[in-house]
Amino acid sequence: MIDIVIGILATFGALFVLFAAIGVVRMPDTYLRISVTTKAATLGVGLVLMSTTVYFSNTDVTSQAFVIILFLFLTAPVSAHLIGRASYFIGVKLWDKSVMDDLRGKYQKNTHVLKSIVDDTPEDNVDHTKMKDK
Repeated sequence: MIDIVIGILATFGALFVLFAAIGVVRMPDTYLRISVTTKAATLGVGLVLMSTTVYFSNTDVTSQAFVIILFLFLTAPVSAHLIGRASYFIGVKLWDKSVMDDLRGKYQKNTHVLKSIVDDTPEDNVDHTKMKDK
């Protein structure tokens, strides 16, 4: 019975990691790649580590695996957010079929200030519609 649980956890973990790898290749822009990688890879690695805790059923291994899972679940979204924000601010172009750009007109390129309302100084704002592909 334990072998079945280990097999299911490891298989689903490996599938989610595979989905993350496929998503990195298939997604059209940086922001979608970050999203796919953060969600699927974090869940996949978490499931693989859970299968190791069930397999070894040792207190040391279990505590180490839970600390790694906690660290991964806390740092992956934060780092993905920071990478996405930095990419936006340096001008990485959004996907052509993106429906909405929530930060458009709110970030001043020269002063590096992010405002909560749209600023009407167009020469200072980052405009991703005029950016070249990077």
